[in-house]
Amino acid sequence: MAKRDWRVASLLKAAFFCFCLIAVPHFAVAQTSGAAPIDSAQTYDEDEILKTGHEFFGSVSGGLASVIERAFSRYGEPNGYILGEEGSGAFVAGARYGEGHLYTRNAGNHKVFWQGPSLGWDFGADGARVMMLVYSLPNVDSIYDRFAGVNGSAYLVGGAGMTVLLRNETVLVPVKAGVGARLGLNMGYLKFTSKPTWNPF
Repeated sequence: MAKRDWRVASLLKAAFFCFCLIAVPHFAVAQTSGAAPIDSAQTYDEDEILKTGHEFFGSVSGGLASVIERAFSRYGEPNGYILGEEGSGAFVAGARYGEGHLYTRNAGNHKVFWQGPSLGWDFGADGARVMMLVYSLPNVDSIYDRFAGVNGSAYLVGGAGMTVLLRNETVLVPVKAGVGARLGLNMGYLKFTSKPTWNPF
């Protein structure tokens, strides 16, 4: 009986050792993949983004095309984009929380979360789908930071709108459909993280 227990223990140890050999390299790749550079030349053209936007938002007004055209005319072609959903609420001061996926040409797709405080003439709560155009992102890890709103950057037309967020050379352009005037009045900053958190600061 003791001999069989010894054999079972040996098999379990061997299986655990093999698991470690397989798992550790994958863990190392997951830890370092975010630092891999994103090729700034591998961008998304306007037709691709517009098609993705219409598929993502579903039935929306023609204002989406105007908003995306405006973003491309000001910032060119993005080297990534985020598709996700967010919820927010405010009574003058408030907060927003969202989650989605960052898409890139050469660095894969990555889960992202965002949170941020807001302040202004803003009351109520809402939920919305969001597409964010990402410009000059050097690597995936660079998205995990705070991006401040650019004053006067709100642009609204035909039930769709966009704002602009900035961190060093990286520009984020959140695009929403059916948001009304609320979009331009409550943007403070957004903090992006790899894991969800309730802390908007």
